[in-house]
Amino acid sequence: MNLPRLLVLTDRSQLRLGRGLARTIEECVAAGLEAVVVREHDLEPPARRALVAHLAAIDGLFVISSRTSDPTADAVHLAAAQDPPADGLFGRSCHTREEVGAAARAGASWALLSPYADGVTKPGRDPLPPSAWSGNPIPVFALGGVDPANAAAARERGAHGVAVMGAVMRSPDPSQVVADLLGALR
Repeated sequence: MNLPRLLVLTDRSQLRLGRGLARTIEECVAAGLEAVVVREHDLEPPARRALVAHLAAIDGLFVISSRTSDPTADAVHLAAAQDPPADGLFGRSCHTREEVGAAARAGASWALLSPYADGVTKPGRDPLPPSAWSGNPIPVFALGGVDPANAAAARERGAHGVAVMGAVMRSPDPSQVVADLLGALR
């Protein structure tokens, strides 16, 4: 599996008023986004399935369903304590190198490791040390406080790539943030 360097995590509650999530992701794909993690845990199951199916129909977009397997998604991303699926690609949220090792032993193909930097969504959690990003048994994505200004440093520290929610979702121009992130990761 050839993982992209950028994952965008969705959170429609952070979008600017009047901005739709599906349209935002479509614009981000036009700017070069290749993978999205669909969170939206508060949606009723039929609405969430419809959203995942809509995004899965976008050419070139790798769709990862968060916490819940979805037949139209390419993979599932699990919380730290969730049991792995019986089959299929999955990743896991981790907060230590030890958790990344456990995820790898359980068969995970990637891990989101956080926090990378000070973030808005989980204030008060100290960023992991620079050594946390290198030497992991599976690709890790730096998550938490990532933006275009610090994305390249995550790769320099050894992260495979970055996972971003707030910097994209809260932006007045999400596709420009995606383009800037991709430029920083090159």
